[in-house]
Formats: sequence, structure tokens, C-alpha cells
Amino acid sequence: MNHYYVYIITNWNNKVLYIGVTNNIARRIYEHKNKLVDGFTKKYNVYKLVYLEEMNDVEAAISREKQLKGWNREKKIMLIDSVNPKWEDLFMEG
Repeated sequence: MNHYYVYIITNWNNKVLYIGVTNNIARRIYEHKNKLVDGFTKKYNVYKLVYLEEMNDVEAAISREKQLKGWNREKKIMLIDSVNPKWEDLFMEG
């Protein structure tokens, strides 16, 4: 069974939000944390995983990513707060 992940990451002071989708969350967060991919997350030092959804269908994951990207900042913050009120980094390396 395949697994797909919709995730939200932020920077050290939780001011910048980035929403993405991947089929390998460990690899993708490692790439963000180590600035291995040029772009928005590298430029704004966005690396802390604060929200994660797992799905079995790639189309559903892409659809959910697009839905979350369309939300305003307040709604995104409420979503994160509902499952991770302290905005702790959910990614454990190793």
C-alpha cells in the first residue's frame, strides 16, 4: 500500500508556513532541514514539521494540499493548533 503525506512546515518563529505533499516524509523533511532543494523553504529557512496528514491515494493527497493552500493564514493556524498547539517539531530523525 502506498502512503502519501500532506504536511505543513514553518520556520523557527512560526511566521512562515509552507504546505507540501510527498510519498516519503522522512526524506522530504530531511531535505528541508538540510536545505538540499533550492526554493522557498531554503530561502526562508522553513524546516519545522508542525502538521501532517497521511493518505493512501495520491489524488486525494494532491487535492488536500491544494485545499490547504487555498485557506487563509488564520484557518491554517487553527488547523495546526487543533493537533499541535505547542507547534512542536513532529519530525524525529533517526
